[in-house]
Amino acid sequence: MILPISIQRSPLSRLPKIDFEDVPFGKTFSDHMFVMEFDGEEWVNARVVPFQNLSLSPATSALHYGQAIFEGMKAFRSQDGTPMLFRPEMNAKRLNKSAERLAMPTIDEDMFVEAVKTFVAIDQDWIPPHNETDCLYIRPVMFATDDFIGVRASFTYTFLIFGGPVGAYYNQPLSVKISDHYVRAIRGGVGFAKAAGNYAASMMPAQQAKKEGFGQLIWLDGVEHKYIEEAGTMNLFFVIDGVLTTPVAEGSILEGITRDSILTLAHDMNIPVEVKRISINEIVEASHKGLLHEAFGAGTAATITTIININYLGWDLKLKPAEEQTISKSIYQRLVSIRTGKWEDTFNWTHRIESLVVL
Repeated sequence: MILPISIQRSPLSRLPKIDFEDVPFGKTFSDHMFVMEFDGEEWVNARVVPFQNLSLSPATSALHYGQAIFEGMKAFRSQDGTPMLFRPEMNAKRLNKSAERLAMPTIDEDMFVEAVKTFVAIDQDWIPPHNETDCLYIRPVMFATDDFIGVRASFTYTFLIFGGPVGAYYNQPLSVKISDHYVRAIRGGVGFAKAAGNYAASMMPAQQAKKEGFGQLIWLDGVEHKYIEEAGTMNLFFVIDGVLTTPVAEGSILEGITRDSILTLAHDMNIPVEVKRISINEIVEASHKGLLHEAFGAGTAATITTIININYLGWDLKLKPAEEQTISKSIYQRLVSIRTGKWEDTFNWTHRIESLVVL
């Protein structure tokens, strides 16, 4: 089901004031946003309006009980300048998986994709001139809106889509630290969901790690505190003795769309792959034997970010220099080439935004 979408254009674009050569990540937003509400029974009033502040009651349920989820997406320019989305249907599926876990309403997948396409079509001029890192970052978000103080699922919700131009999330390879005390999530919890609270819980340990000079934390499992899970903003990959290895998704890590794409591409490129539980002891042993060749993080914002140092209990684990981490580089180039139309998309991942009605 696709709702009719009303459109109210911004009377004055802020785009002429934007310098695409100097756009900080996550601080600049485009002219419009998509909005619709869930009235307790169905989604209603789908519309695109000028980007604006929201008016909320102090009793808004999401502020007190944390029913808030989101997605991260990007729109790119193809070689011919056409706006492109990458696997938006996967974001729709994951948003719904998160919603179900947090007792929130789901959104019809076609409706979600159409809403994103409409938003991008209207604000496509905000997509920076093409290069490998610049794009329009898109943030779908859903939150509870009942004016009610009491522990129960809200009856009403708001769904928004907004975004803005960004460059690279990480501008250089990362030195990371493995958390030997704090945990991010456990199986049976909400670690697999893209829930706002997951990120709130990670911020204090991440701040401490940054004060120590590390760009990110690597989380271990919350039960045995022994198995690698994910980093603060990324799924994790290691190349151990020539095999691309990543932690299995068992309910406590985010099933990243970039992660899934990397695994698919690796198989297609005949790169050996293993998805399994990876103990920190295995990583330490591989490093000591000189078999830990590469490590990198992967996510929508980060794309693929090289890791050049892993600190565990004060010890630095050996990795190849960034320029020698060739497997991650080859996958990165294939991924970027597919999503910008330079490489044939045999997986039907990309969506060209060019056939909408004239707006």
